[in-house]
Amino acid sequence: MRPSGLVARLLWRALALVLVALGLIGAFVPVLPTVPFLLAAAWAAGHGWPALEHWLLEHPRYGSYIRRWRDGGAVPRRAKWAATVMMTLSAVVLLATGAPAAVKIGAPLFMAAVAVWLWTRPEQ
Repeated sequence: MRPSGLVARLLWRALALVLVALGLIGAFVPVLPTVPFLLAAAWAAGHGWPALEHWLLEHPRYGSYIRRWRDGGAVPRRAKWAATVMMTLSAVVLLATGAPAAVKIGAPLFMAAVAVWLWTRPEQ
């Protein structure tokens, strides 16, 4: 293997590990999502760590979400509701803080755009 290929593979693996770690943290911290990080981890692992990619795709709890996303961009309705509720709560909390007005307006608008996009994804 060429040195540049080895470096690229190691960088993909490092990215996959960071994303898996964030997903693991998200499994225990309610405001941090798990599945989006695992989706990205599977994508990164697919570029440099096939064994990790396979493990993520076959994971008993999260593998089905990753496979559904890869097969057609599907997001289960329950996940859509959970994300929408969490974004709404985040926006409400943000409005109660001393954040600058631009943040109080911009962040909820961005979250609303994400929610609209999310609800346009197929469910099966």
